[in-house]
Amino acid sequence: MRRWINFLGHLTIITILTSFAYRGGKSESFFVPQELAGDSNNVVGVWLDDTDKDGHNFHGFYTVFLDDGYLGFKEALGFKESQGDYQTVNTLGYLGKYQFGRGTLKLMGVSDPRAFLQDPELQETIFKMNVARNKWILRRDIKRFVGKKINGEVITESGIIAAAHLAGAGNVKKYLRSYGQQDFADAYGSSVAYYMKKFGGFDLSQIKAVHNPKV
Repeated sequence: MRRWINFLGHLTIITILTSFAYRGGKSESFFVPQELAGDSNNVVGVWLDDTDKDGHNFHGFYTVFLDDGYLGFKEALGFKESQGDYQTVNTLGYLGKYQFGRGTLKLMGVSDPRAFLQDPELQETIFKMNVARNKWILRRDIKRFVGKKINGEVITESGIIAAAHLAGAGNVKKYLRSYGQQDFADAYGSSVAYYMKKFGGFDLSQIKAVHNPKV
């Protein structure tokens, strides 16, 4: 599986739900099978018509297998946010593959948004740090609510962390502590409840909670 990821390089378009919406940036043509997130049989079909950084040509339909751990989680979320495009800026000014706001970047020690857009390695580092940060902020809520049902959906740690990426940890706390009565939706209509469901079931145990991570 790692061999596949390294081989495809910057074509980080390898785990998607068919219902994922695109929030801005370039458009691509993809064929994607049915529900994948949280399924132990994560198989993604991708139509590629591109050349990677090593000069390998891809044209046709490819099948890629992913696990249900951190790798699958981050790629699924990255595709939802930007179709995996490290250099995109959406209509609200959110940056990169994971669509970070400038305030969050500054909080974690990134002061140059333009340089951030040109640095995929830094973007991956910041995303991992943000997962660790949200784990710390939401540690009590994770302990309290994981395994319970809200609005008919089982709450999972990965769903909580994905929702925090969308809405901020404070809005996730409101959603959980109100048992789904206080939801939040962004400007594109994605809600805490939606992210809880779509990104549920990934194993993020390898990422440890960190109080105040900085680069």
